[in-house]
Amino acid sequence: MATDFRRTGVVAELIVIRHGQSVANVAFPLADEKGLLESGLTGRDTDVELTDLGVEQARAVGRWLAALPAERVPEVVIVSPYLRARETWRIAADSSGLGLPAPAADERLVDRLLGDLEMLTRAAITARFPDEPARWRAHANEYTYRPPGGENFEDIAARLSLFLDDLNARHAGTRVVVVAHDSVVLMMRYVIEGLDWVGLAAVVAEAGRVLNASITRFDGSSGRLVLDGYNSVEHL
Repeated sequence: MATDFRRTGVVAELIVIRHGQSVANVAFPLADEKGLLESGLTGRDTDVELTDLGVEQARAVGRWLAALPAERVPEVVIVSPYLRARETWRIAADSSGLGLPAPAADERLVDRLLGDLEMLTRAAITARFPDEPARWRAHANEYTYRPPGGENFEDIAARLSLFLDDLNARHAGTRVVVVAHDSVVLMMRYVIEGLDWVGLAAVVAEAGRVLNASITRFDGSSGRLVLDGYNSVEHL
């Protein structure tokens, strides 16, 4: 008997895609490696653009979408309002050639908010906020540290929990794609699987960082969301 997803109260499928490579993904590691005070980027995190490679990665996501069987084509698309996520989906959807639904943006899918430390290199943080490195080291793990005016990972979990509650209530039985950020992909696992910080650290130790344009899938056919593929880049 086919599963009546609308009675289960969960989405039939949740695919979470990290945005393609952004200019910040390139600039900040280089600046930190060299100990520079400036990354070379200006403006807000929300406006960071894709690199040329990021655009190609988004097109590869589009080819992956085009290859899906008809019964797996997404019915609902929700994106982070940040430019790099919106552009990743726009390019992927255009490249797919499919009549995909228009995306909705949700503020709860934004990247980790760094507050006063946003768009600062490590050297700039040390220069402008000399007490922060010690505050960070005082925490048992990186997930509980909250930068001034920003978020720790518990805060991300809280907003994603609300997002998932609303998602399952409004879109039970549908196939959903989310396009967002590495922190969102990782913390989706934390929330959906009920992990603790030790379990989350084990995920990172086993799978490494969340890769640009990677695809993570949760299957709802059992009546609850179950991981069925994490951080995959086979399509790239």
